[in-house]
Amino acid sequence: MIERGSEVPVSRQAELLELSRSSVYYTPRPLPERDLRLMRRIDELHLELPFYGSRKLARELQKEGHDVGRRHVTTLMRRMGIEAIYRKPRTSIPARGSMIYPYLLSGLAIERPNHVWASDITYLPMAHGFMYLVAILDVYSRKVLAWRLSNTMTADFCVEALEEALAKFGAPEIFNTDQGSQFTGVDWTGALKGAGVAISMDGKGRWIDNVFIERLWRSVKYEEVYLHAYANGTEARAGLTRYFSFYNARRSHQTLDYRTPDDLYFDKLAASTPLAA
Repeated sequence: MIERGSEVPVSRQAELLELSRSSVYYTPRPLPERDLRLMRRIDELHLELPFYGSRKLARELQKEGHDVGRRHVTTLMRRMGIEAIYRKPRTSIPARGSMIYPYLLSGLAIERPNHVWASDITYLPMAHGFMYLVAILDVYSRKVLAWRLSNTMTADFCVEALEEALAKFGAPEIFNTDQGSQFTGVDWTGALKGAGVAISMDGKGRWIDNVFIERLWRSVKYEEVYLHAYANGTEARAGLTRYFSFYNARRSHQTLDYRTPDDLYFDKLAASTPLAA
């Protein structure tokens, strides 16, 4: 939002945007390498043991020789945007102006492309930092329809991915996400409502409601991210561009009877499209 080098002074831009000058000039300190190593290992353990909270993760890290306590693990998990997955009472209140929608997939047979889409955000470790990755997934075919990288957890990069998917593939009947602030805000829900999409949201803390995209994260990380220590966002985008192209067009999926997502998505669409007279 702030344009440095503009004819309008930064202080005046901050005033017009109702931002404090201190926040405009603040430059965040990079995380220590030790914390980045811990976050990478926490990410690996969370994929393997998603039901482990900060207490058990701290104990696992201590067994491996890391000098870290539960409170620091909690801080890092919060920065990464992850939490232990288990059924728990809902004690949080949605942010003002947001709305939580019911879960619409219970007992639903997903039998065609564009019936249900899903989205989620995951932490992406790099050699000397980290980013966040969002993807839009067609649940029937497992096709990745769009994705974006960001160095913050704001909603804008999620909305960009959504708008790209809608522009390229039309609108799904139902869109399912978790209750993260990126997906309950008016920018995200407004785009879905404008496209006539029914909005579905997981029960809080229930990863099983969005299990298909959780499986995607396992594939992305074990088959691409963990094999390449991206030096920066440019390398990460190039690597993920290659990987998602492979994932959609060449990678056979056992759950799809060893077909590719592209095969299933486009073949089913073609079969359901009436022939012109």
